[in-house]
Amino acid sequence: MLQLLRKIAFPISLIYALVVYIRNFLFDVGVFSSKSFKTPTICVGNLSVGGTGKTPMTEYLLRILENRKTSVLSRGYKRKSTGFYLAGPKSTVLELGDEPYQIHRKFPQVAVAVDENRRNGIAKLENLVDPDVIILDDAFQHRKVKPTFSILLTAYQKIYVDDWYLPTGSLRDVKKEAKRANLIIVTKCPKTLQEDEKQKVVVKLKPNANQKVLFATLKYNDFVTDGGENSIQLSELKGKPLALVTGIASPEPLVAYLKSVGINFKHFKFGDHHHFTDKEIEQFKGYELVLTTEKDFVRLEGRVKSLYFLEMAHSFSPEDATVLKSTVQGLF
Repeated sequence: MLQLLRKIAFPISLIYALVVYIRNFLFDVGVFSSKSFKTPTICVGNLSVGGTGKTPMTEYLLRILENRKTSVLSRGYKRKSTGFYLAGPKSTVLELGDEPYQIHRKFPQVAVAVDENRRNGIAKLENLVDPDVIILDDAFQHRKVKPTFSILLTAYQKIYVDDWYLPTGSLRDVKKEAKRANLIIVTKCPKTLQEDEKQKVVVKLKPNANQKVLFATLKYNDFVTDGGENSIQLSELKGKPLALVTGIASPEPLVAYLKSVGINFKHFKFGDHHHFTDKEIEQFKGYELVLTTEKDFVRLEGRVKSLYFLEMAHSFSPEDATVLKSTVQGLF
C-alpha cells in the first residue's frame, strides 16, 4: 500500500524537486546569501530525510576534536522550546530534542545548543562560548550559513544517486548538491564490503576531483546498559522475553544485528523522533526487559522499568579513520 501511495505521489515529487532546485539556484547566483563566520564550522548532513547516522558521526567528530573547545549546534527537532537554547545541567530532552540531549549527556564538556536559525545560533555561541570549532548537526540544506567544511552522509543500502525526491522517495535535496560536500561518507556498509565493491560505489557517486569518499560500518557494543552502573551482556539476553522499541528512521540494521546474535524480541516500531504516549508505553510494560536505541532511551527514561539501550558507533578501516582524523584536524 505504501509503495502504491509513493507511486501515486510521483507528480508531487517532481514539483518538490523543482522547488528545491530553484531555491539552490538562487543561493548559487547570489539572490539568497550564504554567510561565513569567523569560527570554523563543520557541517554534518545528508540529502535524505534521515537514517544515515548523523548523530553518531557528530559524536565521532567530537572524539577527534577532544582537545579542542568544540560546540554543537542543532535545530533540536521536535523540541518544546523555541529560539536559541544552550544546554545546561538541568536541561531536559523536551527542551533540547532527543539527539542534542543525547550528545549533551555523553559529552558534558561540549557546549550543545539548539536554534532553528543557524546564523543566530552560531553568533550566540561565538558570543557566549567562543569555541574553537562548531559542529553543525543536520545542516546541509541550511544554505544561509556557508560552513568551513561539509561532510555528506549517505547510507549504503540507499545511496542518494539511487533515491528519488519526496514524497515518492526520501530525498529532500537535489542530488547534484552533493558537489558542495568536501567529504562523502558511505555509512552502514556491510562489514564484508570489498575494495572492488567500494570502487563501484565511488563510480556511481562520481565525486569531483576535490572530494574524498570514505566508508563506515556500524559497530554495536556486546552489552546493553541502563545508562548507569547496570549492564547486561547480549549473550545473557538469549531466551528472555524482551521488547525492542525503536523510534528512529532506519531500525533495520539494529534488528538484523540482534537477530544475528540470537536474540528474540517483539519489535514495537514507531516513527523517527516519536514522542511516546502513556497508552503506547502500556504495550511493552509487561516485558521482563525493554531494549531500545540510545536516542529513544532519552525519551523513555523514567517512564519504563527495566529499560536498556544498545550503543552503536561508526567504524572505519584504519586507512579511512586516518584520512578522516587528519582532514578534520587539518582544518586548524
